[in-house]
Amino acid sequence: MSGDALSSGALSGGALRKVSRVVLLDPDDRILLMRGYEPGDPANDWWFTPGGGLEGAETRQDAALRELAEETGITEVELGPVLWRRTCSFPFDGRRWDQDEWYFLARTAQTETTVEGLTELERRSVAELRWWTSAELSTARETVYPTRLAGLLRTLLDEGPPGAPVVLASEIV
Repeated sequence: MSGDALSSGALSGGALRKVSRVVLLDPDDRILLMRGYEPGDPANDWWFTPGGGLEGAETRQDAALRELAEETGITEVELGPVLWRRTCSFPFDGRRWDQDEWYFLARTAQTETTVEGLTELERRSVAELRWWTSAELSTARETVYPTRLAGLLRTLLDEGPPGAPVVLASEIV
């Protein structure tokens, strides 16, 4: 299905879920990723950036910081600009999720993580958190979302944040 169909909400017949994600870098330019899996099927796994849906009248920035704290325990963060935007659609936990995701750059010196703030669904579907170097990410054999994250991270580290958010191709899984 084309990205236009996804952008219009045609997959679900409704509005896209607004999501903030965080590209969190430590002082050594490592990125923090979470390994998730389909509940009930730990072999069906993938890596992804922390983040989640907006709640109530929350701003994208507020959601990014809240989700980061809940999912990783990291609260000492300097939130930067929006790097990338994308729409995506994927099956998870018996339903299809159609999302409008904004990826914020953030920096932290706090590298110790905890998963104590995970929701019930996240506790059933998150296996671990791991800091990755750009080189490790570029040679990873595991599934990582967004699928071009290794190249996007390398460009970010080489060139700095873009002047305006880059719109990534839609991903439909």
